[in-house]
Amino acid sequence: MQISRYDDSVKFDALLLPLREEDCANLPDLSDEVRGIVSYLVSRRDFTGKKGSAVRVPMSGSPANVYLIGLGRKAKCTANVVRESLASALRTTGRQHNKSAYVVLSHLKGYDGLGFAFGEASGFCGYVFDKYKAKGDDYEPFALTHIYSDVFDDGINTGLKFAEAQIYSREIANEPGCAVWPAVMAEKAQSLADECGLKCEVWDEERLRAENAGGILAVGSGSKNPPRLIHLTYKPENAAKKIAVVGKGITFDSGGLNIKPDSYMLTMKGDKTGACNVLGIMKGVASLGLNVEVHGFLTCAENMPSGSSYRPDDIITARNGKTIEINNTDAEGRLVLADALCVASELKPDVIIDMATLTGACAVALGKYRAGLFCNDDELAGKILASSERRGEPYWRMPLEDENIAESLKSPYADLVNSGERYGGAIFAALFLKEFVADGIAWAHMDIAGVDFNDKERGIYPKGASAFGVRTCLDYIAGL
Repeated sequence: MQISRYDDSVKFDALLLPLREEDCANLPDLSDEVRGIVSYLVSRRDFTGKKGSAVRVPMSGSPANVYLIGLGRKAKCTANVVRESLASALRTTGRQHNKSAYVVLSHLKGYDGLGFAFGEASGFCGYVFDKYKAKGDDYEPFALTHIYSDVFDDGINTGLKFAEAQIYSREIANEPGCAVWPAVMAEKAQSLADECGLKCEVWDEERLRAENAGGILAVGSGSKNPPRLIHLTYKPENAAKKIAVVGKGITFDSGGLNIKPDSYMLTMKGDKTGACNVLGIMKGVASLGLNVEVHGFLTCAENMPSGSSYRPDDIITARNGKTIEINNTDAEGRLVLADALCVASELKPDVIIDMATLTGACAVALGKYRAGLFCNDDELAGKILASSERRGEPYWRMPLEDENIAESLKSPYADLVNSGERYGGAIFAALFLKEFVADGIAWAHMDIAGVDFNDKERGIYPKGASAFGVRTCLDYIAGL
């Protein structure tokens, strides 16, 4: 998407006018024709500026269409509201054959991060995953290619880069298991490394055995597609901090021998979202040229049932030597993350962040629009929550201290069991992961189950993979 500063010589197909309720009584500077039409609609209360409302006015000249976008009351209107509302309106604009649009924003100056949010909305508006759909005679591609605005600052370009990073993750997360398996994830990581100047190291099954990565090997043992641990490195000179980001990359999750019911397998192509998000974050970090050393780990396996699958009652050994009794092969994400958290800890980073579609319990607790955050460091938690607020990706900090749940991690036959009882399942999983983070390292675990997939369009999100958390992590890293 190309974004340019508006001037009086610009010709455009559509004019987008986002208005708060109070703006309807004091319209921004507009042409006499547009002002007259908007004033008429406001006087009839056909448009009041109510949040979520939108009115399209076909015109006979230029612009061909005027779109009125309601932002709600001024006291509750934030840059996040502007981002969501503009993304929806620009998506509609592009689908209704408008090739160019002018977005009036000058009356909204004063909102912190307005240009940034506008850049994100512009970058997101045209994305849809439809590569496998036939393009027949009635196919109408997204038309919008150029957006003009009367507000133009450096934040717009940064917002576009944040959107590009998240879309990169979405594109891979949306791919089905027949198109993406662990070796393909490794290929995509290498391609990204070549594009962005990153270092890429891939551990195949032989290297995983040599490195004692028992969790990843066990989970991948039932599939004809062997597992991979992928390590991407972005290392600028004189970096201010060292960060490791770890993502769960189960390219398809059948549940293994504890097989899922058929309806629960739908969308399990998305169980690789955490790893896809790491790819998006690494792309964003390189694109933004951040002065932070960042290591991205993708823990990729396919969890399938077969004669070679790992079994309930098996005891496996993770990289740090801790033994794990398997009591549920569908609690596999924490096993692959365990090995990667060990490897990340060995780098002695300042911070480790892991992202995973880990537990249905977290989705039950928080719903489909908010992710869970577990953290062993109050300062780190505060910074991540501040970043999530700026980027409109809400998290809720969950407890990481529970003596009773911690007691249930113990096994009579091994150091740990991999699954606990139904209640407190998200806390159990977080406490399990904590066992594989070295002492003294600030660590955050993001359970993005529930927010990783959208069944309908809303705001910046199309149907399908959301890549929730990419922009929160980028915002946090950019602030170091």
